[in-house]
Amino acid sequence: MIDTRRPTPGPERIAILLMPQFSFAGLGAILDPLFIVNWLTQESRFKWQLLGSDATVAASNGVPLNVDTEWPAPADLDSVFVLASFETKTYTGDKRIAMWLRQCAAAGGALGGIEMGSEVLAAAGVLDEHQVAVHWDNLEGFRELYPRIQATSDLYRIAGQRLSCAGGTAVLDMMFAWLTPRVEPPYMEELRNHLLERRQRRDDSEQLSAAPEHHVETSAQLRKVIRTMRRTLETPLSAPALAALVGLSPRQLERRFKAELGVTPIRYYLWLR
Repeated sequence: MIDTRRPTPGPERIAILLMPQFSFAGLGAILDPLFIVNWLTQESRFKWQLLGSDATVAASNGVPLNVDTEWPAPADLDSVFVLASFETKTYTGDKRIAMWLRQCAAAGGALGGIEMGSEVLAAAGVLDEHQVAVHWDNLEGFRELYPRIQATSDLYRIAGQRLSCAGGTAVLDMMFAWLTPRVEPPYMEELRNHLLERRQRRDDSEQLSAAPEHHVETSAQLRKVIRTMRRTLETPLSAPALAALVGLSPRQLERRFKAELGVTPIRYYLWLR
């Protein structure tokens, strides 16, 4: 029998701020665990509210959702999750969003960035000096834009009142980790059973496969060159042509390959073939 003793009284109040073209799958990975815990316990352990700047926000798959444009007072919230994927930079300069997020931080609430939602939080100035998990495809640019933030290639990161997630299926891993201290172990076990998910990846698990073009340490220029190499194995390109793809001279490309992968471009091409 499940022990129904509760660790904390009252529902946890969560606001979910949706940026246009947010990940619909990411939203589901947040809401489904919260709903299932409420259902299993037959209590309103968690209450959530979808927010947006406009009355309707479309996800990246085109599905529109109705949201509230009147945002709660920061003192009335325990946690705020920001979901964003594409076109994030359109909203990083939004003064209303930045001010509200700073007020939420000042009120002591937890702030979480999902995928590029972390960039919205970063632009508001509430992630400085924090470790933040960033999607590998955005990591290099994020580090350049926000040098005061410790951007990592982790799947997710939970540290005090700041949460971040690189996105994709890692959102569910983050939710399991976030819920564990809030929900009794028997209910967590039932939650995993209902979602048919027995694993929980560590926060510092690798985002990508072992192939060099997927290493977060590999520069964006080399990743592009290697992807091109794989597409042209039947009709290989010359070293000057490969270098021109990324605005480098053949000599510069060779130095970059040796520094990052320990081999010349031609030898790597032969290895692929």
